[in-house]
Amino acid sequence: MSDTPAESPDFDAMTRDIAEVPAVEVIVTVAVNLMSAAAVKLGLSEEGEKYKDLDEARKLITALAGLLDGGATEISSFHAAPLRDGLKSLQLAFREASIVPDEPGQGPGEKYTGPIYG
Repeated sequence: MSDTPAESPDFDAMTRDIAEVPAVEVIVTVAVNLMSAAAVKLGLSEEGEKYKDLDEARKLITALAGLLDGGATEISSFHAAPLRDGLKSLQLAFREASIVPDEPGQGPGEKYTGPIYG
């Protein structure tokens, strides 16, 4: 064990760094992270079934749909369109992975996007 104290983070520098990031970039980054996490929880990663958890996937997809619903007008269609396409792909993958499919309009995020049909 070392007697030197652990270096504490420089919160002022971190605040300055985040202040320089445009809101669009923050929103898109969060959306991509939600999409990636949902894909893993749907079993779409290389290790597939090891991390599959449809309950967790449902939460992540719903959060992504809410973010896109609320933020779409703020990030322009240039950024929103591919994110919406990714969301729809995740919703369809969820429907395919479910043993007992949700009724149309009741799947993850569908209260924001409307019913998704495969």
